[in-house]
Amino acid sequence: KKKFEKNTRRRAKEYEADLVNYWKKNKTFEKSVESRSKDNAYVFYDGPPFITGVPHHGTLLSSIVKDAVPRYWTMKGKRVERVWGWDCHGLPAEVFTEQKLGITDKRDIGTKISLEDYIKTCRDNMVATGDLWEETIDRIGRWVDFQGAYKTMDKEYMESVWWAFKELYDKGKIYEGERVLMYCPHDATPISKSEVAMDNSYQDVTDPSVYVKFKLTDEDSSLMAWTTTPWTLSANTALAVGKDITYAEIELDGEKLILAEDLLESVLKDEKHQPIAYKLLKKIKGSDLIGKSYESLFESRTEPNSNKVWGADFVSTEDGTGIVHIAPAYGEDDYDLAKKNKIPMVMTTNEEGEYLEGQWKDKNIWDVNKEIAKTLKTEGKVWKIDYIKHSYPHCHRCGTKLMYRAHPSWFMDVDGQRTEMLEQNDKNINWFPGHIKHGRYQKTVESAPDWNLSRDRFWATAMPVWKGTDKNGKELIKVVGSYAELKELSGVELDDYHRPWVDDVTFEIDGVKYQRIEKVLDCWFESGSMPFAQFHYPFENVEKFKSDYPGDFIV
Repeated sequence: KKKFEKNTRRRAKEYEADLVNYWKKNKTFEKSVESRSKDNAYVFYDGPPFITGVPHHGTLLSSIVKDAVPRYWTMKGKRVERVWGWDCHGLPAEVFTEQKLGITDKRDIGTKISLEDYIKTCRDNMVATGDLWEETIDRIGRWVDFQGAYKTMDKEYMESVWWAFKELYDKGKIYEGERVLMYCPHDATPISKSEVAMDNSYQDVTDPSVYVKFKLTDEDSSLMAWTTTPWTLSANTALAVGKDITYAEIELDGEKLILAEDLLESVLKDEKHQPIAYKLLKKIKGSDLIGKSYESLFESRTEPNSNKVWGADFVSTEDGTGIVHIAPAYGEDDYDLAKKNKIPMVMTTNEEGEYLEGQWKDKNIWDVNKEIAKTLKTEGKVWKIDYIKHSYPHCHRCGTKLMYRAHPSWFMDVDGQRTEMLEQNDKNINWFPGHIKHGRYQKTVESAPDWNLSRDRFWATAMPVWKGTDKNGKELIKVVGSYAELKELSGVELDDYHRPWVDDVTFEIDGVKYQRIEKVLDCWFESGSMPFAQFHYPFENVEKFKSDYPGDFIV
């Protein structure tokens, strides 16, 4: 009877704590692993959570799955080793550190604070929340080995990452190039497009919707192009039309304007969205506009092939005017069109998103975006300005409004192995829920651009790339795959291979001096290296890794 009396049952947090202590005292988890044979393993990979974050419902939800499935296979007699891992590098760690140090500008690092002190602070911050994680994981009843946890900032882990980078480079799967990337002007580095999409970093913003007049050089008429980023107009070097689109030349308030016929009604409205009267002068094929020249909005362009009209498949009549303003340095389609047709690329901003010259010199692009539109309207170069509310990407780490920017980076050749990746997904991966296999995952692989691996930051695995220039001015590249190889080349052995210490290591080959490039690796490259890097493979534990690879389960 007493068993069911009110207030006689212990509170959950008391018997939960007792059970955790019982498991620890009796080493129940350790015994559940050690009592099973090594040749009857079920291999579980624990992708690392970020160490400066705190446990939240998302990480705890995945933790439940990370416990339930290995526990099930343990009860089926399998040996299921479960080792915790810590993701220690990258922008999250740097943003965390900068907030603690009161740094608001990337340029303060190396000036207001030495890079050495900054890196040491980053490292110290990496152990700040470990105890909180361990207590929380214990409380939800998850069995995992915290004591043997791997850290992506460990010297041995980073050496395995160097090895993987060199292997991929030697196989032609990594190359240096330039592409237009999502770019954070506050952190002054490209960031991962897929990570922005995954972290739901799009926010509603209001931007000027600007109808710009580009005066044709040999005709008394202007091409009307539309943009929501007037800050890019200073870098305009071309206009694009659709060769099969029909355009209309109209007369409006004594001016002759050209835009797509299908868009006349939607564009030609006043501030109250009422139709504006105009006179249709003639219709023109898009193909007949190609090759025409126009006057610059700002300083005149003297580069060959500049200020011409080109045909492009991406031009449509879904919105805008059917004429696209092209700034190759600041748009993906723009860049590809420019590369294909040798259209000049003009970079008008620095790495912090500030103008390099002109009337907006040293001003941030987003601070003056609306001001530029209004100035061009006053000068008669803009027909009208509307304002639109739309969803726009922001940095998932610091919240800054992103820009698209051409940037020299290092890339993984996804395109060259896309077919193989799709075949592997089809044959060898069992997805739960099943629709992801040919849904989200397959579609991601089908559309993924080459992966931008490099970051212009500080706290991460240094890219193991050294460059030199021979007497003929030819650039030479040396990719290093181990600390022993670096010592053989330079005679230098380090306690810590992070920046800035690794930056100081130089060497000579055939009379040419090599210096490390300042870029670091995307921390997702490190996370993806965990199957082998947690074992310091191939420098140690070769048989262990080979017997464990590929894994049976990852969440």
